[in-house]
Amino acid sequence: MTENELSTVVIGLAIQIHRTLGPGLLENVYKECLFYKIKQRGLQVEKEKSMPLIFEEIKLECGYRIDLLVENKLVIEIKAVEDLTENHLAQTLTYLKIGKYKLGLLINFNEALLKNGIRRVANNL
Repeated sequence: MTENELSTVVIGLAIQIHRTLGPGLLENVYKECLFYKIKQRGLQVEKEKSMPLIFEEIKLECGYRIDLLVENKLVIEIKAVEDLTENHLAQTLTYLKIGKYKLGLLINFNEALLKNGIRRVANNL
């Protein structure tokens, strides 16, 4: 599957979860549920994937972790906040750049209508 096809599947799963649980829960709840649904769909998914930063010749373990990585292609960053900020967007873009991934989804589950909380983030490699 392409990144775009994966994002369509993941958005559908996220909407299912949001319709069932609604807004107001902790990020970790949504992350665990989305992880479960993606695995149930038969897709390969990693949770809290460590992202070392390489600066010149040194590898820095700075504690960066991608919430979910689907099929080693699609970065998913999950939030449960009042509003997404430019910092959330920058964080997602940083993960894309460090990992050399093309596409990410920034999903804020703390919205009355989930589609208002989804941002596609593209890395222009």
